[in-house]
Amino acid sequence: MSRDFLLFEAMSAILSCDEAAAVEVAKRSLAEGMSPIDILNEGFSVGIREMGERFGRGESFLPELILAANTMKAATDVLNEVIAKSGANRKVGVMVIATVEGDVHDIGKGIVVSLLKTQGIDVIDLGRDVPVDTIIEKALEVNADIIGTSALLTTTMANQKNLEDELRARGLRSMFKTMVGGAPCTKRWADKIGADAFAEDAAEAVRLAMQMLRKE
Repeated sequence: MSRDFLLFEAMSAILSCDEAAAVEVAKRSLAEGMSPIDILNEGFSVGIREMGERFGRGESFLPELILAANTMKAATDVLNEVIAKSGANRKVGVMVIATVEGDVHDIGKGIVVSLLKTQGIDVIDLGRDVPVDTIIEKALEVNADIIGTSALLTTTMANQKNLEDELRARGLRSMFKTMVGGAPCTKRWADKIGADAFAEDAAEAVRLAMQMLRKE
């Protein structure tokens, strides 16, 4: 089966919110020798970005967005098994990542997690709707190098600032590098709240994470 057709099927599975089809395409692409990174970046990720753009244009609605995110997770769970093995023997750092409290959207975060793992970063994904205290406690527990937070709503971005404020209040800010991301976030926002980095997409998140780890 051609590479282009597998990529098209991966994208289509996301847009149709078909978890079974997404898992089947992920497994078939691996069986045919395709790189898990390629099928993730050029297939599933294309579909999730398109769904996000449709939502932004008012052509799809929140339930579809959530179903698409769940479909993406089902596919990445399959691919992550292979990705994790490829990076298992070259751990270069530890990163805690979460969608902030009040926000149940994690479209894009799964992609970021998968790509970070390909670089040998040990990623602890706390999921969605995670309180600031929980994020800090986990970062301390695992001796994290980087804390990454995602906010998909303007109303929940304040919790990214709350994290920065709480780290400073506890005298912990110098212990961690911090990165923010999500649709409403910008470099200006990161600078305003005192975060170390802003990532516009998954590829940028990986580049910045590796850059920060090299400087430590």
